[in-house]
Amino acid sequence: MKVLQINCVYNSGSTGKIVRDLGVGLLNYKVESIVCYGRGKKVEKSNIHKVCREWESYVYHIWSRLSGVMYGGGFYSTKKLCRIIARESPDVVHIQCINGYFVNIYKLITWLKHKHYKTVLTLHAEFMYTANCGCAFDCEKWMNGCIRCEQYKGITQSMLLNNTGYSWKKMKDAFENFNELVVVSVSPWIMKRAKKSPMLNDKRHFVVFNGLDSSIFHFNKSRKLIEKYCPDEKKIVFHATPFFTDDEGHIKGGKYVIELAEQMPDLQFVVAGRYKDNMKLPKNILLLGKITNQFELANWYSLASITVITSKSESFSMIVAESLCCGTSVVGFQAGGPESIAIPEYSEFVKYGDIAALKSCITKVLEKIPEKEYVSGEAVKLYSLEAMTQNYISIYKTLCCSLEIVQREDIDEKGC
Repeated sequence: MKVLQINCVYNSGSTGKIVRDLGVGLLNYKVESIVCYGRGKKVEKSNIHKVCREWESYVYHIWSRLSGVMYGGGFYSTKKLCRIIARESPDVVHIQCINGYFVNIYKLITWLKHKHYKTVLTLHAEFMYTANCGCAFDCEKWMNGCIRCEQYKGITQSMLLNNTGYSWKKMKDAFENFNELVVVSVSPWIMKRAKKSPMLNDKRHFVVFNGLDSSIFHFNKSRKLIEKYCPDEKKIVFHATPFFTDDEGHIKGGKYVIELAEQMPDLQFVVAGRYKDNMKLPKNILLLGKITNQFELANWYSLASITVITSKSESFSMIVAESLCCGTSVVGFQAGGPESIAIPEYSEFVKYGDIAALKSCITKVLEKIPEKEYVSGEAVKLYSLEAMTQNYISIYKTLCCSLEIVQREDIDEKGC
């Protein structure tokens, strides 16, 4: 079997690492792996193809801002991508996260449909069924056309035109009658929403959790960290985030962590991630900055008494998976994905913004911290790379075996 993955990036960011790890996992199971990606440094490997030059993506981005159509650029790179797919002739095309101004999504989906490629679409965000925003929050216009979106400038970065309705129709037309497509969601929450979409409600749906490297993320308490940061055995509340800020309304909710620290002075709050300068913070918040060493990050998860997440919306949550694999319980706001993928026995979630309920939740969980080795063992079964790889291989085989064999048209090597 040969599988060709398509993603915005390779070996960087969350989806880029997932694509790399899945590719390696497939090779371990004797499945041939090809990857096509659009942005970032060129990888010098025969089975890894960069399809878009950086200056091209900037041009496509400008075109998007002028037209108000986010996913309709990628004129030359889309042709190149289709030529590679045709040349490689994979058994399965696996679309991961393909935003990033490197491919014309409508043309790619339409081409795969017309050429009868068996295709897996993984939903890491919502834009493949909203046709515009990556996260729709409470808006439901994506269920009936996204006509006259009031927030189009913020969502599409359009300088002039409101083309959200046009984009929605283009995406719906692309998916129409694509019978060789199956949809994989990274959480039950996002699958539930995808099934409501007029674009994807007639497709077959599966859930596959994102996988992480359990040789790194497992319980392993670092004596060095204990001696340096909590010699008095003070309980640690850990918060990992791409960016920590006290700004009102920020999607990651850093201001709520600050409020918790102010109200719970007996706890030590530790924040990993880039942060806004010159914030006024209580003394019991320690800012670590961005942690690039994954072993160090895993040690912090292991050391913490509890991990808190305060995001407004998440399609999955690698923080939940990483923390649980390191044996540490999670508490946070209900954000969609996190509460749908977490292990209920070792997690608690409350209504978004309810700081009193979250504080009470932290106090309750800290009263009886579960055995970390046991939590870690249970979590690794769910979130490991091995589990993710096996689940995807099962879906590939199901797709290849259950669909009626279609005589594919002769493929024009010149592309789309």
